[in-house]
Amino acid sequence: VQFVESGGGLVQAGGSLRLSCAPSGSTFNSAAVGWFRQAPGKEREWVSEISSGSSGSTYYADSVKGRFTISRDNAKSTVYLQMDSLKPEDTAVYYCANRPWPGVVGDINEYDSWGQGTQVTVSL
Repeated sequence: VQFVESGGGLVQAGGSLRLSCAPSGSTFNSAAVGWFRQAPGKEREWVSEISSGSSGSTYYADSVKGRFTISRDNAKSTVYLQMDSLKPEDTAVYYCANRPWPGVVGDINEYDSWGQGTQVTVSL
């Protein structure tokens, strides 16, 4: 299975975007779904994660805490990333990925089923 991201675009600083992430295949094992981003010339960094279990626990990188909100719609098998108060430094390609087993939140090596990414550009 592979995830498909959508919802990126160009927005002015202070604006909002909502990204969506949905699996393209059928059933798969999932402990959590995470969002990552990669800016030009930088390494891919973890942004947020939501657990796939009943708790729906959420986690955020300090750089986005209070501005981004991750959520899920189980009926649509879709995970969202609501991004508010966007800053130019949020400009990056955003990816979602699956973490199939319980482990370390944000450890990029524990994620699979990466999507192709969606570009988010925040202008001044």
